Amino acid sequence: MPTPLNDTIARVTDRIIARSEATRRPYLDRMRDAVSKGPARAHLSCSGQAHAFAAAGPDQRALAQGTAGNLGIVTAYNDMLSAHQPFERYPDLIRAAARAAGGTAQVAGGVPAMCDGVTQGEPGMELSLFSRDAIAMSAGIALTHNTFDAAVFLGVCDKIVPGLVIAAQAFGHLPIVFLPAGPMTSGISNDEKAKVRQQFAAGECGRDTLMAAEMAAYHGPGTCTFYGTANTNQMLMEFMGLHLPGSSFVNPNTPLRDALTVEGARRALALSALGNDYTPTCDILDERAFVNGIVGLNATGGSTNLLIHLVAMARAGGIVLDWEDFSDLSDVTPLMARVYPNGLADVNHFHAAGGLGYMIGDLLKSGLLHPDTRTVAGQGLEHYTAEPKLIGDALEWQPGAGHSLNDKILRPAADPFQPTGGLKRLKGSLGTGVMKISAVAPEHRVVEARARIFHDQEAVKEAFKAGEFTEDTIVVVRFQGPKANGMPELHSLTPVLSVLQSRGLKVALVTDGRMSGASGKVPAAIHVCPEALDGGPIARLQDGDLLRVDAEAGVLDILTEGVADRPAATPDLSANETGLGRELFAVFRQTVGSADTGATVFGA
Repeated sequence: MPTPLNDTIARVTDRIIARSEATRRPYLDRMRDAVSKGPARAHLSCSGQAHAFAAAGPDQRALAQGTAGNLGIVTAYNDMLSAHQPFERYPDLIRAAARAAGGTAQVAGGVPAMCDGVTQGEPGMELSLFSRDAIAMSAGIALTHNTFDAAVFLGVCDKIVPGLVIAAQAFGHLPIVFLPAGPMTSGISNDEKAKVRQQFAAGECGRDTLMAAEMAAYHGPGTCTFYGTANTNQMLMEFMGLHLPGSSFVNPNTPLRDALTVEGARRALALSALGNDYTPTCDILDERAFVNGIVGLNATGGSTNLLIHLVAMARAGGIVLDWEDFSDLSDVTPLMARVYPNGLADVNHFHAAGGLGYMIGDLLKSGLLHPDTRTVAGQGLEHYTAEPKLIGDALEWQPGAGHSLNDKILRPAADPFQPTGGLKRLKGSLGTGVMKISAVAPEHRVVEARARIFHDQEAVKEAFKAGEFTEDTIVVVRFQGPKANGMPELHSLTPVLSVLQSRGLKVALVTDGRMSGASGKVPAAIHVCPEALDGGPIARLQDGDLLRVDAEAGVLDILTEGVADRPAATPDLSANETGLGRELFAVFRQTVGSADTGATVFGA
């Protein structure tokens, strides 16, 4: 007998469905209309078709006849980023797989892929969040030729997958399979790397030691192995049914990785209207799929960036999520995994311990996931409890681990690391924000202290170097929201604040900006809305104001009287407007919505 669905899961899902009725129905009507019209390549002029097929070589005849499925490839390949370099080989694999299946494949277009790790603390980080919407538009341009029956999307990292999902929603009448590249093999431990970073921040080692540690950690092709935004994206694609089962954390350039890539191409064609199992993306990404994704986010202690991205991804398909949904689901979702920065293990260790297959299976048995969603693997999330194996030359899915193979990394829902999820909504007189608490020790989750106000992260570092932090402090970094400067991550503050915490000080961060998915043991109330540039209470704070950040009770309060009566600060933000491409994104800063509505320029 199937496990009954948890009451809160059911209630939150029903609430999302009701809230989304006015926008979801028109979206689905548009997708059904697009399905009825089908790909337009057969209706193109002879000249148009010739343009589209001129460089297709041996596939020209099949494309011109229009009887075989044509697969569009949208790729985030570049060889500057380790996570995306493996995609260089994918088009050849996909084209060969399509031909073997009786179809064709063409690279429809590329999308940008920037690295938040490279741009941390640099002006380029101010384009990071906006790159998500630029990626969505780029993918839209790639597919707008309307010559494809299905698509495969090649992307991994922080803004790339959310941007591609937004584009997939716009083309929701098409089947789209996401093909990952996998994580790099394990280097030095993340804990060792973090210790060297803290030593450098405290002046206890030189840059040569720091550089050696970083190179030993980031040493080959694939995603970074900590559980940040990139790997959280990969988890979501399985929980939401857009990856092939068990494909997220298979290392690059291995026979199994290649076999999964080939099978993904074949499967995408099979899901097209010309195949035997037509499954458009709009039928996969329904309200239940997003609830499953949020459960996965909480159960794994995933990146806080997804509290913005999931909202934007859902809205692109007419589904309206609220941070209240995340909070309520967190309250009933056990934290089942400890992966760095929420533990010492990396994603390779997590995968070896049973990984997503075990976790999804156990959550299904606990009634914490919708079991009946549609996926690229077929009807039902049960497909994602299996793991892929390469038996000779044949790819097979076999039953996954029925138990955790390492309970220091992965535990069952009935015996979790903590009874609730890794994310917490904070609300109070300072506004609304969120905190990733899975890596924050219980004794550090409540901080009541005087504020120090800063308008950029460099000023915080200068104050630290000058020895100005000598007492319990809540560091406020404001004018970091999407309208002010694109909402950069402030992850470079983590080593500084960690040093203060290690000295015995109670310390917290409050900001209308973001922290990386790698944010760790220091409590950080982030994404604060309304942002300072919108005149939110955070813009009225002054040095010495008493604040309370309480992750246990979900409180974000100003305790000093009269703050609301002060005028909002109005700093000079002109330095955010130019340099390294920032002038090209002025229209984004002017039109972007708030963080709690997805910080997107689409429908803001």
